Amino acid sequence: MKPVTEFENMAELRCEIDALDGQIVAQLVRRAALIARAAELKPKEGLPARIQSRVDEVIKNVRIKAENQGLDPALVETLWREMIEWSILEEEKTLGVSPIQPPDIPEETGL
Repeated sequence: MKPVTEFENMAELRCEIDALDGQIVAQLVRRAALIARAAELKPKEGLPARIQSRVDEVIKNVRIKAENQGLDPALVETLWREMIEWSILEEEKTLGVSPIQPPDIPEETGL
């Protein structure tokens, strides 16, 4: 991997960013496949889509990894929380579980 200080112009730098984006997307595809498999395995183990202790563990782990590598842990947490919520919704679809909906609130009656 070429050190970032060796990029001499924006065209070259953008090319590297585009290539890296492709690698990130490929890793996200792999992660999504793992989530799909989790949705298949969870019923066999009696597990729900959302396991809050696991969500907390994943967030803690990625924050530590980010901080150790000099990346803003808050940014990483935001990205991961979004990804985790998407993953849970995908698992719920596979498991046939409806996401938690807020209760219907009756319209004002004018009284």
